[in-house]
Formats: sequence, C-alpha cells, structure tokens
Amino acid sequence: MTANLHLQFPILSETFHGHPLVWLDNAATTQKPQAVIDAVSQYYIRANANVHRASHMLSARATHAFEDARDTVRQFINARFTDEIIWTRGATEALNLLAHSWGRSNLKAGDEIILSAMEHHANIVPWQQIAEETGALIRVIPVTPEGELDQQVYQQLLGPKTKLVSVTHVSNALGTINPVETMIAQAKTVGATTIIDGAQAVAHFDVDMRKLGCDFYVFSGHKVYGPTGIGVLYGRRELLNDMPPWQTGGEMIEQVSFSGTTFNKPPFRFEAGTPNIAGVIGLAAAVTFLNSLDRKVIAQQEHQLRTRLEQGMERIPGIHRIGTSQNKTAVVSFLIDGFHNQDVGVLLDQQGIAVRTGHHCAMPLMEALNLPGTVRASLACYNTREDVDQILKALQTLCTQAENHEPVPHPATAQDSKALPDIFTSMPVYNPQGLTELQDTLLTKHNWQDRYRSIMQMARNLPNLPEDMRQESAKIPGCESSLWLHHHYQEDSHTLYFAAGSDAKVIRGLTVIVMSCLNGRTPDEILACDIERLFVKLELSSHLSPSRGNGLRAIVQEIQGIAQRFL
Repeated sequence: MTANLHLQFPILSETFHGHPLVWLDNAATTQKPQAVIDAVSQYYIRANANVHRASHMLSARATHAFEDARDTVRQFINARFTDEIIWTRGATEALNLLAHSWGRSNLKAGDEIILSAMEHHANIVPWQQIAEETGALIRVIPVTPEGELDQQVYQQLLGPKTKLVSVTHVSNALGTINPVETMIAQAKTVGATTIIDGAQAVAHFDVDMRKLGCDFYVFSGHKVYGPTGIGVLYGRRELLNDMPPWQTGGEMIEQVSFSGTTFNKPPFRFEAGTPNIAGVIGLAAAVTFLNSLDRKVIAQQEHQLRTRLEQGMERIPGIHRIGTSQNKTAVVSFLIDGFHNQDVGVLLDQQGIAVRTGHHCAMPLMEALNLPGTVRASLACYNTREDVDQILKALQTLCTQAENHEPVPHPATAQDSKALPDIFTSMPVYNPQGLTELQDTLLTKHNWQDRYRSIMQMARNLPNLPEDMRQESAKIPGCESSLWLHHHYQEDSHTLYFAAGSDAKVIRGLTVIVMSCLNGRTPDEILACDIERLFVKLELSSHLSPSRGNGLRAIVQEIQGIAQRFL
C-alpha cells in the first residue's frame, strides 16, 4: 500500500541536492496528494466566488462545496452537528479564538488553568495572556523522563478552582500519545472545561468527539495532507452559542446599524471576513483521501517503520533517543554525541533527507528535559522502509566517519594583540589574502554537500568561548542555535574586535566567514563592507535554509549595529 501511496504525492518524485526526497518532517507539515492539489485547482477553475453572499451560479457552487466540506469534517471527527465545526487558519488560530472568546468570558481571578509541560507554544502563550488579563493562574503537568505526562500529579492539580484543562493529544516533539479520554473524564469530575490540541493526532488515528467527550478540539489542515492556512475548531454547540465573537466583520453579523449590531449564530459568528474557501475544499479532499485508506493498516505500517528506525538507531553508537514512551505516533526524536542538532539537520538535508531540528515550538518541554533541542524524524502514510534505511545509513556515516581534516586557510590574527584580551587575539580577523583563499576553498567545491562540509571544517578556526562569556545577554536573537558575540574597541587604532561562539558547527563556520570580513576593522570599514555581495558570490543566500540565512544576517546586523555606536 505504501509504495502505491508514494505515487499519489507528486513532490515525492522530486530530487533535492541530487538525491531523491526523503520527507521525514511530517509533524511540521505533510505533503499533498494529487487529489488535494486537483480539488484546490478545480475550485479556482470552476467555482471561484465568495460564499453565502451572492445569487449567481458560481457563488451557489462555491457555497455548496464549502458547506459540504463542513459536513465532511463533522463526519471525520464524529461531531454531533455541522454547526459545531468552525473554520480557522489552523490550530494556532483556533486556540487563540478560544482563549480570547471563551477565556475572556469565563475566567476570573483565582481560577486555575491546567496545561502540560509538553504543550506547543500555541497552547501556552494565549493562556498566559488571558491569565495576565483575568488574574487566573496556570498550573503545569510535569513530564516524566520517558516523555509522558505525570498522571499522578495531574490528578493532584485538579480541584475546585480548576476552570480549564487544555492539553495536547499527541506531543509534536516526542510523539507521545496522551490518555486524553481519561484526562477529560477526570476534568469533568471537578467541572472543568476541556480543550484538546489534536494537530498531531488526526493524521495518524481516528478521533471521535462523542467518545472523547471533550468540549473543544482543534487541528490544522496542513498536518493531515490538506492545504496550509486552514484549520478546524470543534466546539460543543451549547458552549459555542454562549461565546462572544472574537473577530468582527462580514458574515459573522446578523444586523448592523449605528444604533447597534447583532451577531450571527455559530459557526458563522466565528468566521469573520472572506474565508479560505479553496483551503476548506482542499481539506475536505484530504479527509476524503484519508477515508479511502484502511487507517488501521496505515497506523500499523507507521508503527512498523518507527520501530525499524528506533531499532536501527540502537545499533549506532552515539545516538540517544529522546522520548521513550511505548504509546507513540511515528515520531522519533534523538541527539548524536558531538553534533549539534542543527548540524545533523544540515548534513542530512544535503543527502535529500528532510528532518526538523531545534526546540519544535516546545521550549518548556526542552527545558524540562534539560535539552537545547533535538533532531526529529516524523513519518507519515507514504513513507517506506527505503526512507528509514536511507536515514539510518546517513546517520551511521555521521557517527562513524572520521572527520575530514582537509586543510582550511586560517585567517590572520589581530596585529595589536598585546592590547587585546586573549580570547580576541585568537579570533579570525580581516585579511584580504586569507579571505580570498577562504572563498577559493568554498568555490572549488563541486556541490553543496562538500561546501557545507567545508563550512563545518572552518568551525575549527573559531576558538571556543569561555563559559563565562556565554551569557544570555550576549546571545544574538534571530539565530536558530545559540550564538554569542562580544566586542572590544581599540581607541588608539579606532578598531573593533569581536569574539564569537556557537554550539552548532555550521553556525561557527559561517561566523568564521563573517569575522574574516568584518573583524579587526574600523567602524567605517565595517559599515562600508558589502558582505551581502560575498554571500551571493558564495551562493550562501540561495542555498542556506531561511532559519540559517536569517541567523547569518543576524550576526552581520549585530556587528554593524555595534560599529554604528562607535562612529
């Protein structure tokens, strides 16, 4: 079945960096089957019109498709009524809607909101804002070392002050499936309202609103093979009827005059403005696609692939899995000794293997596990044994291949070193000849895989910052990994010197390039340097991922900002 499914997703036939695409970033977004692509395209070809607001044929066609999609989703999650399905831009907007509509209306000082330490930021930050406004208090369910919610502590947190329990069905960072049905039933015993973030659940197994018994459930279309920019908020009819609108405008009103406005009934009360009609139709096509599969067979295949990946990792020295719950979806988070998670992502990407690195928008979870982040490989219905074997082969190479000690030109050190603190004298500084050699080293590489390796080898030219210089105040914002920068100004020569450090090799290597251009120069020279032109010449602008490209520019902007202060 998996092999045939693979053919239904056009992007999976593409090659990247000269390799077939191995898409293992499904927890971030799933690829789209041809049926979804066609549904979106056909809407624009045959039915492009606004919904509910016109008497012509195209509007009627669009409206029928739009509302039929609502019922398709209702059946998909076994909700009672179609008006319990509200369209949003995604799970994030759905949670914000609940916080600002239900939360503002129902929470007061002293009320308690129970969240968990494994929540996505989208299920933390809105409640923090509402708690600050209302005086409500947030209580947090801790996570065990295995990556499971501590159910004993959860039961202790429940009490007469508990007004809301909002937890994730499945952890996006670890894949842990939480026992939400039991947790909902326990919350009901104290009269608490329940919200379940199902963004990571609906693509992997059936969810049933009547069986779960939750008050609200949210998910995003793009994680369930549908388009981006569309999501679903399910809410019990009785609660939705009592909730005020969050956003106002067209469609959500019943009558408007300058003497007052009356609002439409749900779901339209919560769907202000022109909706994402194409996204809704695409999501319905995605649900129809999923319903055409034997979901139990798909779940079994995903489980087998995850087990194959985990068992393969256990045979590779240096790999440590993070999150070892036995009840998981097809998510494997891990770390490799001696490698920053971002470096692993870069090296896998150069072999056509897409994984996610970092904190996965779950920073409190990483803090609880005392980790800066992880590498996350997440599987979907179209992944194959070949995909798993490909990443295992790449990881084996990373862990066992000796570092290539290809000579890398070492830029000159600071000439007036006697007046500089030791750490600044050992940093690369501007030297035209050394910079030319550095450029030649990169440009002679025939492919970007080799070029990335060279950049990582350049990291050896950046001395390690002492621990006492790795302060939070010295961190540069906008960089995916930790990056610290210090400066020293030589008044006699009007020269700025910098000391930098990072926990990721690729960022350290990129920092060497930046330092070789800007370090040890006057403020005027720093500001006059066209470093963006160098980035273009080295093809960094087009080949770096957006996060690493933004990080590279963040270094430059910080250095230029410091130079500006000394003019």
